[in-house]
Amino acid sequence: MSDHEYARVHVPDIENTPNPTREKKEVDEAVGASAFGFNVYTADPGERLPWGYHRHPDHEELFYVLAGELHVETADGTERLAAEDAFFVPENAPVSVEAVGDRPARVIAVGAPKDSDRAIIEEECPACGEVTGRTHEVAGDEYVLYCDACGAEVTRFD
Repeated sequence: MSDHEYARVHVPDIENTPNPTREKKEVDEAVGASAFGFNVYTADPGERLPWGYHRHPDHEELFYVLAGELHVETADGTERLAAEDAFFVPENAPVSVEAVGDRPARVIAVGAPKDSDRAIIEEECPACGEVTGRTHEVAGDEYVLYCDACGAEVTRFD
């Protein structure tokens, strides 16, 4: 008998987490992982993973494309990723990831340390034009993002 706490889940059975993509499965939460985040996304072309142009001050990320294509915008330029490509984002580096092409993208996103995954969104507000962060609230089954500068609603998703 082991003193270890092993866990197994069937990823399609994990409940979808509200986000701007078709599907986000928080595998780390389902298995009780505490040192790293592990999410599986299905994103239709045009959907962003997860929130927009953002950075994690104390958290690294790695995106691995299982299927489909991604457009990745960084402070250094843009990249187009295809199936079997991996893309590393160092801590505090801004990034925006969007599914592109003619079919959905399936992507694994891993981040660590898990307890430092706070994201700071910094995008131009369509209402006031300022480059600001976002606040959010949960409205029923939807997430609503607001501009930090003027309070305008900028994004709504379920």
